[in-house]
Amino acid sequence: MTPDLETPRLFLRPLALADAEKTQILFPHWEIVRYLSNKVPWPYPPNGAYTFYRDVALPAVARGEAWYWTLRLRDQPAQLIGNICLMRNPEKNRGFWLGLPWWGRGLMTEACDIVTDFWFDTLGFPVLRVPKAIANAASRRISVRGGMRVVDTPDRDYVCGRQPSEIWEISAEEWRALKRHGGPAGTDA
Repeated sequence: MTPDLETPRLFLRPLALADAEKTQILFPHWEIVRYLSNKVPWPYPPNGAYTFYRDVALPAVARGEAWYWTLRLRDQPAQLIGNICLMRNPEKNRGFWLGLPWWGRGLMTEACDIVTDFWFDTLGFPVLRVPKAIANAASRRISVRGGMRVVDTPDRDYVCGRQPSEIWEISAEEWRALKRHGGPAGTDA
């Protein structure tokens, strides 16, 4: 089960099929999708969000293999601004996207912190791994602020093509030590 989560500026609400319409408006922009897995169709089809939620995301949640949240500002809870998920996958445990109007405010760092807490403290996983394109500087900054370290540098396929990549990782012990010493650094990603 995916619980509601809250941060100082965000509500994280469990994904619902009804969220597809708002996602379909915000998501299909090159700046958002270019560094996502090449499993994301491009050009993005008119029913892409609905199909993904219905056929992939929500069934994975029902099987206990994933946890998906929509991101909403606390002062505008009806406005969906992005999505974040956790996955039981040996190579990729967290993914996210944020609508363009909300970039550069530290909102995704805030969302990553709370779902990382959930990953370690509620779900009890020992390690969190996140692949990303080296060219995705904003996403890399989130991993740096979250205390993660690079453990591998494979090439991976993205919507924009094959790219040099990094696998970032943090253990539960490292995460808890980071939190004890003041928490993840910065909120401007």
